Amino acid sequence: MPANTKINIKKFAQSIGCFYICNQTIANMRRDVFQAIADPTRRAILSLLALHAMTPNAIAEHFDSSRQAISKHIKILTECQLVKQEQSGREIHYHFNSQKMKEVDTWMEQFRAIWENRFNQLDSLLKNHK
Repeated sequence: MPANTKINIKKFAQSIGCFYICNQTIANMRRDVFQAIADPTRRAILSLLALHAMTPNAIAEHFDSSRQAISKHIKILTECQLVKQEQSGREIHYHFNSQKMKEVDTWMEQFRAIWENRFNQLDSLLKNHK
């Protein structure tokens, strides 16, 4: 760096401050339902829980992953309210939260109508070109 170059300390301080604030904001954000269901293991856990409530150990028995890894998946699903936990004596049972999935389905419905309309248009186009 040339000797006569000045560094604007305030500019760097602001950037560091913004970096700190951004990191704090990201750390405090709730997990997104769509991020939760994007993972195949979490989708499999939801499928198991849709059948009946299970303990973490019972869930983990269905996977090759460690008990700790499954617990992290369950934690994410719980944070997103896709599963609910219920204490029963010394055990915790996890239940599928169908109401939360209903919210996802309701949101997806708008896209479903668009897709169906486009498929119908494609069918018409293909029939006319025969």
